[in-house]
Amino acid sequence: MNQHVTENVKLDKFAADLNLEIVYAGRGTVTLSSMSVERPGLALAGFFDYFDPTRVVVLGFSEHEYLRTFTEKIRRKKIADLLSQGELPCIILSRDLPVLNELSEEARKVSCPIFRSPKPTTDLMSDLYIHLNRVLAPSTSSHGVLMEVFGVGVLLTGNSGVGKSETAMELIKRGHRLIADDSVIIKEIANELYGTAPDMIRYFMELRGIGIINVKSMYGSGSVLNEKKIDMEIRMERWQEGKEYDRVGDEGMTEEILGVKIPKLVIPVSPGRNLAIIIEVAARNFRLKSMGYDAAEELISRSVGR
Repeated sequence: MNQHVTENVKLDKFAADLNLEIVYAGRGTVTLSSMSVERPGLALAGFFDYFDPTRVVVLGFSEHEYLRTFTEKIRRKKIADLLSQGELPCIILSRDLPVLNELSEEARKVSCPIFRSPKPTTDLMSDLYIHLNRVLAPSTSSHGVLMEVFGVGVLLTGNSGVGKSETAMELIKRGHRLIADDSVIIKEIANELYGTAPDMIRYFMELRGIGIINVKSMYGSGSVLNEKKIDMEIRMERWQEGKEYDRVGDEGMTEEILGVKIPKLVIPVSPGRNLAIIIEVAARNFRLKSMGYDAAEELISRSVGR
């Protein structure tokens, strides 16, 4: 599990994700380690006690106009003092503001990347907070398959060879969508779990006896998703004679991942059981429960009322 993340993001990817213009490439990457954003008003005034150089720095209209009130010499010193506090991830100007010559020259001395955004400062900072929370969220990886079934994010887990990929293949054939096969990267964002596939194996599946297939190429772009919220886990295990399995649906099992609990079902696997249909039913039942209807509770209440 990765709780304290530092990400070195390529400039073009960072710019594309946030719709930014690259003004100066600097060191070629943006090193992200803080989920917060810095407005350097106090720092430009000379107060650095609480300035955090690990944060992305946003220069808005106020900071820009404040710097313009000074002579070139003082303006250069204020910018140089700001950049000397540490290796800033980058500086972003909002509202398509012009880049001051002193800022451009001083940033080049320390190879600090500069970006520009057409958005107002408030909107830009909102986008940055959302993006940083996704990139730097606590994460872990899980051996399994993540599918979207009727809009529900279903994480299929179980021992190797139990039939997770084969079941996922049947679900894809029935119109549902694959997010990740074999390895699922899970991130906790705002007390919810989101899953995606490692870039290397995105859209690929391994089927024993056939080999590697590309689901997107074979079934089209509508058969895959890049990311999905994980709503429930279904653990597939081989049928064990004598083991008691839930027959009513009132046990309320959960699985905790990164401190977040999600509903969990254990589905026994045996010859002749159509697991794809069972998983579809489980997803539909989850949606009904989310809307307030529980068939098990209704049956129990009918039994008690007799």
